[in-house]
Order: sequence, then structure tokens, then C-alpha cells
Amino acid sequence: MSNKLISDALLELAEAMETGNFGKKIRVGLTTLGSEHGSENLIEGARLANSGMFEIVLIGKGDDDFKSYEVDTEDEMYSKMEELLDAKEIDACVTMHYNFPIGVSTVGRVVAPGKGREMFLATTTGTSATDRVEAMVRNAISGIATAKACGRKKPTVGILNLDGARQVEKILINLKDNGYEFEFAESMRADGGAVMRGNDLLIGVPDVMVTDTLTGNLLMKVFSSFNTGGDFEAQGYGYGPGIGEDYDRRVLILSRASGSPVVANALKYAYDIVKGEVNEVARNEFKSAIKAGLDKEIEAIKAKKAPKEAVEEVIAPPKEVVTEAIAGIDILDLEDAVQVLWKESIYAESGMGCTGPVILISEANFAKAEEILKNNDFVK
Repeated sequence: MSNKLISDALLELAEAMETGNFGKKIRVGLTTLGSEHGSENLIEGARLANSGMFEIVLIGKGDDDFKSYEVDTEDEMYSKMEELLDAKEIDACVTMHYNFPIGVSTVGRVVAPGKGREMFLATTTGTSATDRVEAMVRNAISGIATAKACGRKKPTVGILNLDGARQVEKILINLKDNGYEFEFAESMRADGGAVMRGNDLLIGVPDVMVTDTLTGNLLMKVFSSFNTGGDFEAQGYGYGPGIGEDYDRRVLILSRASGSPVVANALKYAYDIVKGEVNEVARNEFKSAIKAGLDKEIEAIKAKKAPKEAVEEVIAPPKEVVTEAIAGIDILDLEDAVQVLWKESIYAESGMGCTGPVILISEANFAKAEEILKNNDFVK
């Protein structure tokens, strides 16, 4: 028996002992039509990933080294992919395009260049919800589930400093206080906190970086191709698996610009999430979040954004010199926060500091204004 056959047999036995799945090797599909770099680029990625730990199945253009389902068009390819997934002939599939339902979005996986740490970007394609804040909260839960499925027992969570970040932070704090178990990351910046800056992205401070999907998609492209000029994605694990509250297909996304190293990593990522039963982990994470009040928090978002029958006109108090700043207010709430202070006869202005939105206030009114904003749930 050759050394390779012995090695493959030992790897298969090790996998079976780890997963308890004797007699059936994990099978990961790869679609091979549609890449900007040609089918051979994708097949080369399959060769790079072909360690013997799992079986790779090609759909589209085939190759003698792999089990292949050859088809002529991309439509036929996606149809065959879904057929194989639903029949459980493959356990997951890596592909370059897929229309996920609303409620499902993909969790990317990158290597942060600062210190070489792996980081999950939640999320990078798809739409978790039509409301931005709700979507980012759901992205956080999906990111936690994916990180856990890939072996991170207690993944830390950071929220990228974007519109809606402070609202997302407040909701996640409430869920955590009500029993949903996870850990916040701490920014490397001097003022700390769970809201992350660009430095935290480069170093990979959190295990899970929460963002809106469009920003996550952009970040994936930058992380994967910043040293190649952009037309060849050479680093990272791709845009990741589609994750949702009750979603079972394991479909992982690549870009049409993804190079063979990323294709190889995406196939390994697929193996990780199959072995880690990501769909079941996600289902349990969402159940835990719902038990901690997720649905109530989402309803509160919708109620807050519902049209009001009458808008009360608030007159600004006499202008004062404002030398103090209250931070931690989401930009989407900024003008509402100013109005609340005006109602209490406290002069305030909105502003933008280097770390985000602020309320500008006089030194004499600082303590009272901060208390009012806390009582009205604008700051923690």
C-alpha cells in the first residue's frame, strides 16, 4: 500500500473518530463555471485543498482527479448543485453566486494583516433583515454561531463603527443582560469599548466583527486582494456560508475574482462548518437570543421607526457655549437626542467627533444632560 493511501486512510479514521461519522466522508461541492480566471483556477483550488480529510465534488467542468458532474451552462450547474444538496449527495457547496432568501446572509472569514489573526466578518453577502439595525443584530448572532462551529468556544464580538452601531450595541447589551451568553471584544484604542475602529479591523481584535452586509462585502474584497491590485483575490476564506435563523442549505460564496488559494481555503471552511454543524448551532443561538428578548428588541425598533401622527415642534433654548461632549449616541438617534434635551430646556448641539457622533453641551449642564439621555435610552 502506498504512503498516500495509508495517509488518507489514517486521516479518514481520525475524522470519523472526531465526528462519530464512521463510513461516510464529508463531501463538499465546488461549482466550476463563471470564474473571471477560468475553470482551471477553481479546479486548481480544489487540488490545493485535496488533503484527503474530505471529498471534493466538481459541478460544471470536471476533472479526472475528482468525482464530477459535468454540465454546459451556469443555470444547469446551480440546478445540479441544489439537487445534490437536497439529496444530501454533498454536505455543502462552494459557489460564486447564489440568491439567498431574506433572513440569510454570509459570514466571511479573513486573516487580519496586522497580527495574522483570523476574524469572521458578519456579514458579507445576502440580507439578514430589511431594517439596518435588526440586520446587524442578526448578523452578530450568525457570526457567533459560525465562529463556534469553526471551533471558537467563546468568540468575542465587536461592532464596526458605522451608522446604527450604537443601537446594535444597546440591543446586544440587553440580550446579554437577559441571559444570551457571549463576550464583547475590547477596542485597542485608548477609550476601549465594543465599538471597533479601523485599527481593530487591521489587527483582528474581535473574533466576530459585526457590520452591515455592503460594508462587509467591501471589507472582504480589501482583505483578500489588497496586495494584488484587486483583480485577483489571493487571501482569506471567501465570503462564507449563508446563515439564518432556520436555514439548512450549506452554500458558501466566492467572488468571481477569487484566486485558487481562496478557493482552497473556502473548501476547507466548508468542511469546518459541516463538521461543526453550523446550521444546528445557528438554530440554537437564535433560540437563546429569542429567549433573552430578541423579538421584543426588534419590535421596539419597528415601533420607534413607525410614522408618528403628529410631530411636536420643539423650540431650542437660548444658545450657550458648548464645551463638553457626550459620546455613545448612534448617528440615527442624534437629532432625536438633541430634541429631548431641548424639551428639558437644556441647550445642546449635535456634532461629530473622531470616534463618532456626539452631543455638545455646556459644562454646567453636562451631568444633567447625560442623566436625561440615559433615562431615554440614548446612552448606556
